[in-house]
Amino acid sequence: MTDLKRTSLHDRHTALGAKLADFGGWEMPIEYPGGGVLAEHAAVRERVGLFDVSHLGKASVTGPGAVAFVNGCLTNDLRKIGPGQAQYTLCCDPSGGVVDDLIAYVRADDDVLLVPNAANTAAVVDRLVAAAPAGIDVMNMHEAYAILAVQGPRSPGVLRALGLTEDLAYMAFAEDAWHGHAVIVCRTGYTGEHGYELLARWDDADALWDAALHAVREHDGLPCGLGARDTLRTEMGYPLHGHELSLDITPVQARCGWAVGWSKESFWGREALLAEKSTGPSRLLWGLRPADRAIPRAGMAAYSGDDVVGEVTSGTFSPTLRAGIGLALLASGVGEGDTVEVDVRGRRSPMEVVKPPFVKAAPK
Repeated sequence: MTDLKRTSLHDRHTALGAKLADFGGWEMPIEYPGGGVLAEHAAVRERVGLFDVSHLGKASVTGPGAVAFVNGCLTNDLRKIGPGQAQYTLCCDPSGGVVDDLIAYVRADDDVLLVPNAANTAAVVDRLVAAAPAGIDVMNMHEAYAILAVQGPRSPGVLRALGLTEDLAYMAFAEDAWHGHAVIVCRTGYTGEHGYELLARWDDADALWDAALHAVREHDGLPCGLGARDTLRTEMGYPLHGHELSLDITPVQARCGWAVGWSKESFWGREALLAEKSTGPSRLLWGLRPADRAIPRAGMAAYSGDDVVGEVTSGTFSPTLRAGIGLALLASGVGEGDTVEVDVRGRRSPMEVVKPPFVKAAPK
């Protein structure tokens, strides 16, 4: 028996022989037989892949002034977008630390759909509930929607095969239907490639997955697990909460200041973040390129001489570059082109400090 939650597609994954593991309290596919992470990663970069990311949270904020309410809580400026558009944003605490990063979908002035990370959904919802004025309803809808991610340069063809809207601008979405079932088609993703995320009702996901997987295979693609999702996002330098973002790591330190509406009158953590922006952060997120065959891993210390100057937050073998890569929070005196040494299992490995992404991709 397991205490882990399962998505509505769990039986599909076991039938495919997926390797399953705990991810944010959910039993999720990490990779599938027939090539594993390397093959799945290459499929997304070169062709197309299909992911089940239904573990991601979903929450609705509805009522008169819902957009304005959310805008006064989260960092980014929802006034820059309108209905049918989505925005990456952050939920911060008063110290400027990040409770979670998430996507806000504006369906109408009185209807916002939020998609946070699985493990942080309750924390985000609880904070919004506590702050909501009369007339604003905040609801945790974690298992109302399943989410399928179709990612890769051939993803438009998969959407066309499904009869779903594929002509969307980056970070836009459409309320669509598939065989009479409502589907929200979003031009979003976490791989760095052209792609879509499909939000279907939880109980409708099985049939949509089957049809999507058939179309993906017709386009020489593969079902993909969260292992490939992690290598893809690391190559792009995309942050993962708990690694590059946390209650101890601010958006300024993580280079996510672009997702902060600095001119807004209010958002959670505003004063602390404005102060840090003004003085400059004590540390900053950088990429690491090993000079040898070493692979940096999260938690490894970075040195300049005898001084510890930072810590690796994420590290992996890059299937595209066929080499190790990493992300690290480094002291403010360290900059692009410098060399640090990372303690890889007791041996100092020299690594060049670079600015991600590590590979060229075209998410837009």
